[in-house]
Amino acid sequence: MTGTPQDPGAAGDGLAARSSLPEVVAADGLPARVRIHEVGPRDGLQNEQTVVPVEVKAEFVRRLAAAGLTTVEATSFVHPRWVPQLADAAELYPRLTADPELRGVDLPVLVPNDRGLDRALELGARHVAVFASATESFARANLNRTVAESLAMFEPVASRATAAGARVRGYVSMCFGDPWEGAVPVAQVARVCRALRDMGCAEISLGDTIGVATPGQVERLLTALGAAGITPDHLAVHFHDTYGQALSNTLTALRHGVTTVDASAGGLGGCPYARSATGNLATEDLLWMLRGLGIETGVDLDRLAATSGWMATRLGRPSPSRTVRALSVPSHKEP
Repeated sequence: MTGTPQDPGAAGDGLAARSSLPEVVAADGLPARVRIHEVGPRDGLQNEQTVVPVEVKAEFVRRLAAAGLTTVEATSFVHPRWVPQLADAAELYPRLTADPELRGVDLPVLVPNDRGLDRALELGARHVAVFASATESFARANLNRTVAESLAMFEPVASRATAAGARVRGYVSMCFGDPWEGAVPVAQVARVCRALRDMGCAEISLGDTIGVATPGQVERLLTALGAAGITPDHLAVHFHDTYGQALSNTLTALRHGVTTVDASAGGLGGCPYARSATGNLATEDLLWMLRGLGIETGVDLDRLAATSGWMATRLGRPSPSRTVRALSVPSHKEP
């Protein structure tokens, strides 16, 4: 290891021995490679109460890319009143696209409507995402619309984005449980996923927004989506770790053929419209598991942990990622 999470350039005290960990033990029925869709700069930071300077956000994206992440969700073109933390999208995004160190890095952005899409396309965005809900309660809380109304709003957005040559991703929130409605019927989730697919979304991310899913639920939903013609190669999973189930749920999805996993560096994140939503699956915790299973990602775990430690210092609190915390503690050899 070349440094600690607090200082990527400093020499670690006894940390180098951990570079060979975890021991690699492959398992049957898993993909050889997983693509990580890093959401830290957008979903990770959007719920922070203290505004993060645009220079820090840009440096965060640069460090994530330097660690080997090739898809880094950069920001959201929503109205500043909705998400004040991301009000600087029009200033941040051009900085990123002009940065030679980010050449070749996919920088998706979230767009809520036609106006958001206009702003994103004007700045050269070539990968956009829309965000739907599987439940009426959350659609009202998040979008002030019914599920049907929100899908109707997204249809022209997806159509225009595709016509402009942009790739479209569809997020579906509350796929496993809703704080107002409780358990979410599988058929309800499938209906929203089909609508997003039919309007041109190349990828659909299944969100466990409040982190209540268990592996059995994940298996049941993926099986139902397969029966509806939505195959794992068009799906991603997005788990929150409220009850410590994010990794087990991810492993279940991988066994089902999903090869794209959303994660947030350092475990940052939450949802401003669902108070019970805690942090996202930490990218470092995901990497530790994948590395132990012999699954390739192209991401340098030590460098990523250093980046998350750097960001945690700027946010003024420790990283919630267990792996970041473990790698930041010096290990001492017995005399």
